[in-house]
Amino acid sequence: MLTQQTIHAAVAAALAEDAPYGDVTCETTIPADETGEARLVAREKGVMSGIDVFAAAFATLDPSVTVEPAIRDGERFEAGQTLATVRGRVRVLLTAERVALNFTQRMSGIATMTAAFVAAVDAIYEDGYDGSAGPAFGVVGPRRYTRTRIVDTRKTTPGLRPFEKYAVVCGGGHNHRYSLSDAVMMKDNHLAALAARGIDLAGAIRHVRDQVGHTTHIEVEVDRLDQIPAVLDGGADTIMLDNFTLDDTRRGVETIDGRAIVEASGNMTLERVAAVAATGVDVISVGALTHSVRSIDLGLDWA
Repeated sequence: MLTQQTIHAAVAAALAEDAPYGDVTCETTIPADETGEARLVAREKGVMSGIDVFAAAFATLDPSVTVEPAIRDGERFEAGQTLATVRGRVRVLLTAERVALNFTQRMSGIATMTAAFVAAVDAIYEDGYDGSAGPAFGVVGPRRYTRTRIVDTRKTTPGLRPFEKYAVVCGGGHNHRYSLSDAVMMKDNHLAALAARGIDLAGAIRHVRDQVGHTTHIEVEVDRLDQIPAVLDGGADTIMLDNFTLDDTRRGVETIDGRAIVEASGNMTLERVAAVAATGVDVISVGALTHSVRSIDLGLDWA
């Protein structure tokens, strides 16, 4: 997903945006041949994502710049920890600094938030769990996976989707469909359009199945329990329970009974996600991972 070609194209565009006619400050204050060294330092703890993107920001301006990572994507870091060392011409280091940090800070923020959601869900399967996900329910395991998966959505920053979805994986999450081309996802408006043509819910799913290849996955969103039998009858591969209460989510899981992947979605928060996972859903999609994330505070300090 996050190829070197994708990284180069995005970084080059960001550098062109930030210094379209050069860096006037560096060009008037720093000798062209002056070299130096700087360290990427964490100002707070988090999970790393984007170390190759960080390096690419400097290499795009000058391939002779060297970046020595002290951490790999997906690894945790503490405040004050050195994450990479950069050596090269000072003009290049200063010109690329903000672009390098912008990418890495945001990606690490996404990875860090994802890791927090994953940890909240994983806790319910550990020995000695205190029952805070909802003692009235207990914990029901998902049917399709060992543990409920945290996944992203398409609520990403335009032009940065590959970076943001990669960061989710660095945080221990999984990706939902990458684009509209990847799978069928029938939501309320799609179903309403088909219903206006006299096609019922089960018939709508069969209508789609007749037109797509056998490898195409079909997901259907429902917002009421009474829609589930028709969706099962139509043969959906995944059923999304949208904005269900915990009681209704558990009933939905019981009704579906492993006949489709069960996804929970809708205003998912860190405080609520463990309780939703405890109902036995296979997947929880969290738009906040990319649309409401806070960048991690990283800095470039001169050695």
